[in-house]
Amino acid sequence: MGVTRARLGRTGLETPPIVFGSSALGNLYRELSYEHKRRIVSAWFESTEPPVFIDSAGKYGAGLALELIGRILAELDVSPNRVVVSNKLGWRRVPLTTSEPLFEPGVWFGLEHDAHQTIGYDGILDCWEQGCRLLGRYRPALVSIHDPDEYLDAASGSADRERRMRDILSAYRALIELRDAGEVVGVGVGSKDRNVVRELCERVDLDWIMLACSLTIRTHNRELLDFLADVRARGIGVINSAVFHSGFLVGGRYYDYRVVSRRSHPELFEWRDRFTECCVAFDVTPLNACVEFGLSVPGVAAVALNTGRPERVAENVEAATSKAPRRFWRRMKEIGLVDPDFPYL
Repeated sequence: MGVTRARLGRTGLETPPIVFGSSALGNLYRELSYEHKRRIVSAWFESTEPPVFIDSAGKYGAGLALELIGRILAELDVSPNRVVVSNKLGWRRVPLTTSEPLFEPGVWFGLEHDAHQTIGYDGILDCWEQGCRLLGRYRPALVSIHDPDEYLDAASGSADRERRMRDILSAYRALIELRDAGEVVGVGVGSKDRNVVRELCERVDLDWIMLACSLTIRTHNRELLDFLADVRARGIGVINSAVFHSGFLVGGRYYDYRVVSRRSHPELFEWRDRFTECCVAFDVTPLNACVEFGLSVPGVAAVALNTGRPERVAENVEAATSKAPRRFWRRMKEIGLVDPDFPYL
């Protein structure tokens, strides 16, 4: 409670250092009971002064996360002015016609719908309207295109990529019209590929960006830091996401949304082992180290954290104010786990 808030780029919004991800509400990796999800949402409001920031997407459980956010907030009698919802658009709920959803097999569980990627002027407005219906009276204040990198990566060649980029730019035209009409306060992008984020920053009038799996204690090269300095100079806000690389850095079995093992990816486990040993030596938790690093770069307004465990919500929020001793960061640089030239810690 009482943590310092930062302005999120051109949106005019003041965000707390922790934005609550909601993919667990969509049954990411495992199915959770409704009561369990209700406790997660309750914990958001017990651990943070309003307005509480929630990051969601139509892709999360084929709209299930959005639907439950709207339902649970209403049950808890949360006033709309006590919450800010960010909805990443580009996936629309469709009927489930197979034994399991096809949009991301093996990732989402217990779903009753499938999702279809739809990017373009009309398609993104369909996603916007469906998201608003699922959320009920909790209208999104922030919108973005979700995973434009994946949409571009599916191109069959350069001509197809350019066609797909035109689809993305057309979708952004629709979102900017929503912003200009006062329907939302900010337009952004959420992507795992910082090069695509850079390309869109040059072609679209963005207010904020969300980076996933890019700016972490494990990955933070000079090129990325220079890009973030440029973004900051242009007044574009940054939310940093997936700072644990899908939970791997804090003991999980997924790395960047893929299951990994010591046999398949020994270098990842070797890095994590050394990181964990260093944390133990200086009485620092891996969670706190990852969050402190993720917030350390100027211009980063918040870190988006997702958890399926209600008791972890308060720990995540507390991590935003925790500081590791300087000697910990010196040691991390000495053993090559953090770039020795990283200037912010």
